[in-house]
Amino acid sequence: MVTFDDHCDAIVAQTGLLARHAEGADPAAPVPTCPGWDLGRLLRHVGADHRWAEEIVRTRATRPTDDDSVDDPAAYADLAPSALGGWLVEGATRLAGTLRAAGPDTPVWTPADEHLIEQSTRFWARRMAYETLLHRADAALVTGAEFVVDERLAADAVEEWLQFSTVPEAYEPLPGVPDLLAPGRALRFDAGSAGEWLLDLGGERPRWRRGGGEAMASVHGPVTGLLLFLYARPAPGVSTRGDSELLDLWLKRTRFWLEL
Repeated sequence: MVTFDDHCDAIVAQTGLLARHAEGADPAAPVPTCPGWDLGRLLRHVGADHRWAEEIVRTRATRPTDDDSVDDPAAYADLAPSALGGWLVEGATRLAGTLRAAGPDTPVWTPADEHLIEQSTRFWARRMAYETLLHRADAALVTGAEFVVDERLAADAVEEWLQFSTVPEAYEPLPGVPDLLAPGRALRFDAGSAGEWLLDLGGERPRWRRGGGEAMASVHGPVTGLLLFLYARPAPGVSTRGDSELLDLWLKRTRFWLEL
């Protein structure tokens, strides 16, 4: 089990790795997995995300907090490229410290569905750990750095994704879009010794559990590759079988929040 403290540790560790991946790289280098972004904007986005989350936790926010700096290409643009690494690590360290001071169960606002996902500091520790990890993958792709992830963290990040896939925006009927839910439908995700998951699409809403079972489509590969596949990143070693139309529909629906 990956704990709250593990997530806090990961925020700092993944940020340190991200800063090292980008050290000495051209901040104007395009990031192919984030269309329209360059490396400098990617780093400023991560740092702004950490500072936004830290403010939410520190102030015990109960409603949405201004997040304009997170996706504003001009935010923090005055930072010198040579200062970005230290600025990133400073923000991550402060966020982890604020989370630890609050503890895992302090109620705070989150952008997640309050009926399905806990509205607490625990959400922010986990979300910022994997937000940072995935953007480290983006930076590694740009700079050619090695991208290796602890299997426990990668498996937990897969489970976070599966949890997000149960929110109404990911499955409710949409005009002109095929229905995702129907009796007998299921998807399986097999990461070998790192974990296996079954997503049941046969009920009123998606439900996931650990373990295998009958499925109309399946995804197989190393757990880090599986995580990258879910996030629409290059995923070496991952293969799919079965009903590709159902899998593609599910991916399109569950990736809605990547396009926000």
